[in-house]
Amino acid sequence: MTQDTKNRVVCLHAQDDLRLDSRPAEDPGPGQVRVAVLAGGICGSDLHYWREGGIGTIRVQEPIILGHEAAGRVEALGDGVEGLEIGQLVAMNPSHPCGECDFCRQDLPRHCIAMKFKGSAMYLPHQQGMFRDNMVIGAGQCLALPQGVTPGAAACAEPLAVCLHAANRAEAVAGPLAGKTVLVTGAGPIGALCVAVARQRGAAQIIVTDIQDATLAVARQMGADHAVNTLADPQGLAQWRESKGKVDLVFECSAAAPAIGDAVSCLRPLGTLVQVGVAGPTSLPLNVMVGKEIQFIGSQRFDVEFADAVALIGSGAIDPRPMITATYPMTQALDAFHAALDRSRSVKVQLSFAGA
Repeated sequence: MTQDTKNRVVCLHAQDDLRLDSRPAEDPGPGQVRVAVLAGGICGSDLHYWREGGIGTIRVQEPIILGHEAAGRVEALGDGVEGLEIGQLVAMNPSHPCGECDFCRQDLPRHCIAMKFKGSAMYLPHQQGMFRDNMVIGAGQCLALPQGVTPGAAACAEPLAVCLHAANRAEAVAGPLAGKTVLVTGAGPIGALCVAVARQRGAAQIIVTDIQDATLAVARQMGADHAVNTLADPQGLAQWRESKGKVDLVFECSAAAPAIGDAVSCLRPLGTLVQVGVAGPTSLPLNVMVGKEIQFIGSQRFDVEFADAVALIGSGAIDPRPMITATYPMTQALDAFHAALDRSRSVKVQLSFAGA
């Protein structure tokens, strides 16, 4: 990786070809701001793009700046921008729905068929992401945080929004999380934040599973009551499987067939399975799901929950910092990506940028 301090970007040119490049600095236009990026989190989708050249049928076809979880300080305002000030710490919402398609008109912008999502290779041209020294973005996509919030915490607003949306989907079907026994399968960043959301919303008991002790330890810091390494202790969920299941609701965050099997075996009849993790075709124990009348809910990205996530981080009601297991300067982006792959020691790995 070569270094250029003009306006550095972490750019993927092709599968397994991550470089530190430079791009011309931009000035904000009307309704836009320029943000000096301070912190950015490496997501699973960034890792898939890097290691596999894409996600499923979505392929990287041209150089793309990665990153869609980021925060920074406003350094320039375009004409007509109100409500933001130079120097403010902001979390940047990567979603920009078109507002005109059928789904947007049905108030379902997360399903927009022309979504411009930062750092996404879904369409050509690709949507360039947030791993850069500074970027121009719509002012409406920037939400300010109060003094005292760290840039690293602010950059966790996007994954927290994913988990808040999953919780909202669950509560719309199964009622409030308060008082429920909740199981979270998979203790990566989304699993850790689902634990935090369940705790913040008053779950009575939270169990988390994974096959790595390090990630389970972080999930405990985020609010889990019980942590089960299902590889080391295959019978660790036995008490929640008794009498047709003791768990009211599961946030399934791994997309692994064994974890889904554990989830269904622990759910009580009429329990709720919220599928947050995604992968390719995956086997489901449909016979048990039908026999128990399990309610299956898919959860896709977020809508208004981004603002909710910023508010919760800003108030301290949810503190995502325990899951940030490492921060690397952007000049060591390749090392950071390798670290993020290693789940034996990493939950959320972040990059820091020039202004940090």
